[in-house]
Amino acid sequence: MLDAPLDTLYTWAALSLAATVLVGAVAGLPTTPAPDASGVADAVDAVAVAEYDATAEHDLEADAVRLGAHRIGLRNDGGAAHATFAFGPVTPATPDSRLGSVAAGASPSAAFDSPAAFAAAAETARDRNASWHPVSEPLVVRHISWEGTDVTVVSA
Repeated sequence: MLDAPLDTLYTWAALSLAATVLVGAVAGLPTTPAPDASGVADAVDAVAVAEYDATAEHDLEADAVRLGAHRIGLRNDGGAAHATFAFGPVTPATPDSRLGSVAAGASPSAAFDSPAAFAAAAETARDRNASWHPVSEPLVVRHISWEGTDVTVVSA
């Protein structure tokens, strides 16, 4: 009479197993939020829509970036986030390229022989397929016009 019914043991075993699974699922959740790609896209759009030459920098809270002519993707331990530019296309560049030096503040005439060469480099950069690469420095955006060539260079 004082013994526990046989199904009590099975109930405790099932509850223990369910609790273990729940703890494992919670422990596997990311501890950091996904990066804010829409905030970065808004910063790029603010420079792209400017009527005059403009520059901005934006810190990237991400481990990797994927920058295209129409979209940006950011990735960290919390996941990946993507956003579309409202005022595109932009000209993606890497910091170590000639377009990247223009984004960082160099004069286009110092980096390129002619406005036609500048326009061709911008067109080639916009046509290139975007790929993920590590974030090494803040994102730099520069809207510049040089003798009829009007581009928004984004370096990340």
